[in-house]
Amino acid sequence: FGSRPACSRPGAPQRSVCAFAPSTQTHSPKMVRVKAFELRTKTSKELLKELDEMKAELSQLRVAKVAGGAASKLAKIKIVRKSIARILTVYNQKQKAEARKTYKGKKYMPLDLRPKKTRAIRRALKPEQKYAKTQKTKTKFSNFPMRRYAVTM
Repeated sequence: FGSRPACSRPGAPQRSVCAFAPSTQTHSPKMVRVKAFELRTKTSKELLKELDEMKAELSQLRVAKVAGGAASKLAKIKIVRKSIARILTVYNQKQKAEARKTYKGKKYMPLDLRPKKTRAIRRALKPEQKYAKTQKTKTKFSNFPMRRYAVTM
């Protein structure tokens, strides 16, 4: 029940696995993709260790590719590359989150941690600067306040 069907093509050699039968297993058991949500639970050291392992595996696969390895190994290169990218993404996000915690409440912050917005908005005056008035203007406004009129009918 668990094995794949034998090939029904006439003149085909009798093998347990047929090249033309649809595959039920997409990847070998070793080819497990790294999940981002699982990576988020790990520490930075564990992530770096896993990254080194993946890079070593990728270099082995590339050597196998040059040596003319199996098709399964060639297909695994893409999966390992994507896994490395996932690990790096999670690692960089963790680093940035830690940096945000350290700079929280400080006067100055690194440029990459500041809000992006647009260049024009970043260059614009802050509200307290925008509505600041000199002492002379304040005096003028207090001496000559805006006139209020009451209309009676």
